[in-house]
Amino acid sequence: MITRKSRAEIAKMRSAGRIVAEVLALVEESLRPGISTAELDALAERHIRAAGGTPSFLGYLGGRKYDVTNPHAYKASTCISIDHEIVHGIPGDREIKAGAVVSVDVGAIYDGWHGDGARTFICGGPEAGTAAARQLVESTRLATMAGIAAARPGAHLDDIGTAVEAVARERGFGVVRGYTGHGIGTDMHEDPSVPNYRTGRRTMKLEPGLCLAIEPMFMLGHEETAVMPDGWTVVTVDRSLAAHFEHTIAITADGPEILTRV
Repeated sequence: MITRKSRAEIAKMRSAGRIVAEVLALVEESLRPGISTAELDALAERHIRAAGGTPSFLGYLGGRKYDVTNPHAYKASTCISIDHEIVHGIPGDREIKAGAVVSVDVGAIYDGWHGDGARTFICGGPEAGTAAARQLVESTRLATMAGIAAARPGAHLDDIGTAVEAVARERGFGVVRGYTGHGIGTDMHEDPSVPNYRTGRRTMKLEPGLCLAIEPMFMLGHEETAVMPDGWTVVTVDRSLAAHFEHTIAITADGPEILTRV
């Protein structure tokens, strides 16, 4: 079911989004060659809880289901995906190398409301990565902003994906099609789905109060993806580099407002 949020409810989502943005800034500050993904995850969880929030991902089974004791549940507070991993990489003992493309996805619940955001970094700074990696990361960021700019009252849902895909096609990158953005509110994943490409279908009109997580995922190579044996990590089949950015937004009468900002 698609719901529209009140100003008071959006204010709570803004608080959740601020925690997410703070965590992503902390990760950027802490990311260095040799740090493990588990160390970054621990930093993130500590900050979420210190800010009065709860990690959205820890114990997640899908839908509205959480159970930290379930062996199939997600076992971390962040998703950290490296190089050819697109999304849902599970933090662990891996140490991150200089020049690695590192996508970090963070979710936080504050007073019952969710914020969800992601950024992709190059470990060691942009100068440590290849030219292709830098172009991929920057293009995915620009596509996210293009999708957000298209999310205006009176526009249609498909306008978001059309704007995202236009950036990918102009710059020669593949677009992940099997995973999309989504509505967000008291649940992390709500209706509607927000594809990152033009569907060509007649889609819903965007109205004030609608809250969405817009999250383009681009890759350098072929668009085919696969899920690893851990049941979570999504990778490019050709092992080409991937990048992921995400913001939670609220559509207002004045246009889109990014909630995942400090």
